[in-house]
Amino acid sequence: MGETIAKTGVKRDKGLIYYIKGGDVWGSPLKKPNMPKGKAQKIASTGVDLDYAKFMYYVSTDNAGDLTVERTGRQVGGSKRKATKGSSAKKAPAKKAAPAKKSAPAKKAPAKKAPAKKAPAKKAKRK
Repeated sequence: MGETIAKTGVKRDKGLIYYIKGGDVWGSPLKKPNMPKGKAQKIASTGVDLDYAKFMYYVSTDNAGDLTVERTGRQVGGSKRKATKGSSAKKAPAKKAAPAKKSAPAKKAPAKKAPAKKAPAKKAKRK
């Protein structure tokens, strides 16, 4: 969850999809089959200055069902990976093994591909 920047006091309508444009909350009607595309309309003016370099902004609902504008911090440089169980435990020192005998490298023959077969063209029947 992010921090709430602005509360609009507008109830959510299931037929609209909400987004932020220029610091204000806009809504567009959802496209339905066999219906013309609707026009977007400004739902609420929040007057919030947006800083996209540091934050991501989104529209959410609070417990009462009202629309709110919220933001979360951006992860600059990616996120850190969690340490796994195997990598965090210290490994026991490895015993020195006797040097392995060198064997002659095995030669492999290059794989040959069979030529592609062409299917004969089918003749169309005339009626």
